[in-house]
Amino acid sequence: MSIELKSVKHTGENNPGFVTEDNEGKSKDFDHEGEPNGKNSSMKDIPLDNSDVVLTVEEDDEEMGACAQVVFLVQTAIYKFINDNWREIVFVFYICLIAGYFIYFTFAIVRTFEVDREPSVRLLVCTLFGVFIIMWWIFAKLFGTQMDNFYKHRIKPLLNSDGGRMLSKIVSWSLKIVAFIAIVVYVIIDIAIDHPQNLMSVAGLALYVIIFYAFSVNPAKVKWHPVFWGIALQYIFALIILRWEFGYNVFKYLGDRVTEFLAYSDEGALFMFGSPLEVHFFAFKVLPLIIFFYAIISVLYYLGVMQAVVRVIGRALAFLMGTTPAESLNAAGNIFVGMTESPLMIQPFLKDMTMSELHAVMVGGFATIAGSVLGAYISFGIPANHLMSASVMSAPAALAMSKLVYPEVEKPKSSKKDFYKMGKSKDRNIIEAAASGAINSIRVVAAIAVNVMAFLSILKFINVTLTWFGEQVEIEGFTFDFICSYLFYPIAYFMGTTPSDCRSLGRLIGLKTFTNEFVAYDELSKIIKNKNTLQSYINTNHTDWFWKGDDVILPQMNSTILKYGILETRSEVVATYALCGFSNFGSIGILLGGLGALVPSRRSDLSKIVLSAMIAGNVACFMTGCVAGLLYKDY
Repeated sequence: MSIELKSVKHTGENNPGFVTEDNEGKSKDFDHEGEPNGKNSSMKDIPLDNSDVVLTVEEDDEEMGACAQVVFLVQTAIYKFINDNWREIVFVFYICLIAGYFIYFTFAIVRTFEVDREPSVRLLVCTLFGVFIIMWWIFAKLFGTQMDNFYKHRIKPLLNSDGGRMLSKIVSWSLKIVAFIAIVVYVIIDIAIDHPQNLMSVAGLALYVIIFYAFSVNPAKVKWHPVFWGIALQYIFALIILRWEFGYNVFKYLGDRVTEFLAYSDEGALFMFGSPLEVHFFAFKVLPLIIFFYAIISVLYYLGVMQAVVRVIGRALAFLMGTTPAESLNAAGNIFVGMTESPLMIQPFLKDMTMSELHAVMVGGFATIAGSVLGAYISFGIPANHLMSASVMSAPAALAMSKLVYPEVEKPKSSKKDFYKMGKSKDRNIIEAAASGAINSIRVVAAIAVNVMAFLSILKFINVTLTWFGEQVEIEGFTFDFICSYLFYPIAYFMGTTPSDCRSLGRLIGLKTFTNEFVAYDELSKIIKNKNTLQSYINTNHTDWFWKGDDVILPQMNSTILKYGILETRSEVVATYALCGFSNFGSIGILLGGLGALVPSRRSDLSKIVLSAMIAGNVACFMTGCVAGLLYKDY
């Protein structure tokens, strides 16, 4: 006798029974009560979870022994009981699971709250979030269809009527006026009076809008609605994160937890390379972190968590900014994943996108960074809370700049239903998802490693060559960094950077634009460490430090040189926001290759607009830096 288990799709609420085969191979049906509709049967479907389990029993010529018959009868009875009472069993299991968790939750909160509140707060927040998700799911199951019908038959016709369209315009303009007045009043009362120097950032924002409106593909077609709300959303996010102490502490807490979570990547690196990892920091600590993050994102994508989060953010962006579902979803996805991964979620729409939508997709990729490299920058010592908020703030800024530079002149084909047509994972289980995520990261890790090695080597060669040319005419320190510090000085100045720090930030912007953000953030991390070293030097009652050109000298530490000196805290924050994007010349080839592979028929269109998109992505990062410079407050 042989037994075979097969998994088939569950039929839903009304299970029509199960099918059996008799000894002659003929199929027999069982009714709902488990009684055979035919006489002889030896196989039936058992729904053990969301899918039916088919137990096939094929009898050999020899008859079953007494023991086998008893086992078979017991199996049949158990399977019949499970089949008949499946819903009740699942319900009791969920009730027991929820009750058990809340018993654990109560005990844990009571035990740890007075001793250490941080674990209690973490457990409470996660529990409340889980309860919210469950309640939302239950609400959608119970009332989702009614809500859809109500919107379709009552609300939608009302909105499409003449009165509805007029009311929508009135509400839209009212919201814009209220938001504009609120922003202006807050800037005057809270910033202009106490910190008038911060108003330079407002001039920078206005300058970027005026310049890129003048160089727009079609200035007459520019719609100011997405431009206004893109900048307004940046301001609102920055207000919550940088000016509201509670919001600042929340993001700082989240940043600390992300840093803590990403530190687990060290376990795999230690197993592979041994200790200490700091000897080869980039290869043994930074790159393994990217592999770890890719695996986690792949699992979340398989579970549908990524699609759900991106859909919520995308719908919010589309509602506020009036952008199409495809470009809104892509902008939301760019907050978490990179410029070549986010378009995978909207791959079905790429071939039919307008040029303006394609431009928005590309600008979104250039203006943000992937969560995987965000973890790498955190490992450099860059503040996690500012990196996270920068990536969020740059999403609406990217859409605003794209619609300013390349306004919509065609009629998009996408509709609101496209929010539910996102790509799904092809993995069959969580283990396969984690493995495929790790494997897919190989290309990214290799690209990062070779790019960093290549650009640092090229940069060294350029600096040595420029230094040699400078020495021939008695000019010292004539390097690529030196040129960038003056070339990008105006950009740093109009972001509200302290004038004494503008050359240093200009150098970092140049490194980011002409090499990549990895090199720029690595240099920024060294400057941040310089500040800590100098503070320790001062704390030991040494006040004899001094500047020598762009460097700081510490005489009592064997004349230690802090290369490129230090930055004020505000300038460090502005730099963190301004550098947070993939907008550099090296990324042009990466994005063209990735998008070209997804939609080969649009390669020529992509090539026409990629340079414009890269520049617009860079400016979106600078606008984020302007907003940070305007609202930053040190707590």
